[in-house]
Amino acid sequence: MKKRITSPRRLHNHANTVQAILDTARAIMREEGVAALSMQELARRMDMRAPSLYNYFSGKREIYDTLFRLGFNLFREHLNDQLKDATNLQDELRLNFEAYMSFAIANPELYQLCFERPVPGFVPSKASLETSFGLLQQVYQRAEQFKGALDTDLSAQQIVDTVIAMTHGLTALHLSNEPHLPVGQGRFGSLIPAVMTILEKAWLTIGETT
Repeated sequence: MKKRITSPRRLHNHANTVQAILDTARAIMREEGVAALSMQELARRMDMRAPSLYNYFSGKREIYDTLFRLGFNLFREHLNDQLKDATNLQDELRLNFEAYMSFAIANPELYQLCFERPVPGFVPSKASLETSFGLLQQVYQRAEQFKGALDTDLSAQQIVDTVIAMTHGLTALHLSNEPHLPVGQGRFGSLIPAVMTILEKAWLTIGETT
């Protein structure tokens, strides 16, 4: 039996179709809600027969899983890009708040899929969870480096989890009330400086670190 050879053109077309499916899925999730994604609506918008989608994805859960992994990869890139401007620990904390909120504003469907649980029964694959936990471990390790600059009995993990809770709370409330406003504006989007003041007063010896 001759070995089947896939041409570069066929591979290119397949990759383009996969990307178009993901882009269309994101549009549906953004417009109708993350849990509202359906293969029927996706096929309709792609001008395809629904069974044809299974040539590219095994089902809706694989699409969710692919987007979950994409979301965390994009968030890592966004966070690292924002943090490159930090000159001290205060800057780093503030930029973490701003990066999380700005990512959510720009990518609400990925933010909800990655950081909330909008799809009943959806459990990310092992590979996707490794991607998300890898980012979390990176942040925990960074907290270990600056923990000595803080006046607190909290562990590095507890410090990070406290900041995550505050960051997510502000972001979720901002998106629920004024998602059209940028970071720094609105009832909750403008509270990052106030939260930074609270953290600095609570962790008295906060200072510069490298």
